[in-house]
Amino acid sequence: MIDPATLEALSEPILPTLFMLDYAGVAVFAATGALAAARLKQDLVTLAFFAAITGVGGGTLRDLLIDAPVFWVHDWKYIAICLAAALAVWFLGQREWRFRALLWLDAVGLAAYGVMGAAKAEAMGLAPLICIVMGALTACFGGVVRDLLAGQPSILLRREITVSAAILAAVVYMAMKQVGLSNVAAALIAAPCGFALRAASLQWGWVLPSFPGSPSRG
Repeated sequence: MIDPATLEALSEPILPTLFMLDYAGVAVFAATGALAAARLKQDLVTLAFFAAITGVGGGTLRDLLIDAPVFWVHDWKYIAICLAAALAVWFLGQREWRFRALLWLDAVGLAAYGVMGAAKAEAMGLAPLICIVMGALTACFGGVVRDLLAGQPSILLRREITVSAAILAAVVYMAMKQVGLSNVAAALIAAPCGFALRAASLQWGWVLPSFPGSPSRG
C-alpha cells in the first residue's frame, strides 16, 4: 500500500488541473445512469442509485486496481453531483430529446473519464500501457454496470464505437504527455479526440467490423 505522503505527492500534479474534468465525467455519467432508470419508469431513489453507480463505478474500480484511496469516499462532492444529476433528470420529466441526450452525455463522459483515468494512473507512476487500460476502465465500467442493472445489452457486446472512444482519449493523452505537454494541454487535445470519434459514430452510424464469418450484430 502506498503511504499517504507518497500518494499526495504523486496526485498533486493532476488535482489542480483536471479536477473539473473529473467532476464533469461523474456528472454526465451520473445523468446517463439516471436517464436509464427513467426510461424504465423507476422512482427517484432508483434514479439516484443508478446515477451514483454509473457516475463513480469506473473510478472506483480504477482506484481499487491501482491501490489508491477510493476517490468519492474522501470527497463528498462526487456523490452530491450524482444526486444532483438524478434530481435534474427527475424534474425534467418527459422530454422528447432526453433519451437522445443520454447518447451525447455518454460521449462526453467517455472522453472526460478516458483522460482522467489515464491521468490518475500516470500520477501513480504506472506504465503508459497500464495508464491507457485504466483510462478505458474508468470510462466504461460504470456504463457496463448501468446496462446490466437496466437489463440492456452491455456496451462491451455492441459494435458501436464506445470503448474505442475512451481508449483513443487515453492514448492521445499519454502520447501528448510523452512528448512533454502539460496535463492541461494534453487533456485539451485528448478529450476532444475521444468525443469526436464517438460523436462521428453517432452521427454517421460508424461501427467496428465484426469477426470474419460471425453473425452481424448492431
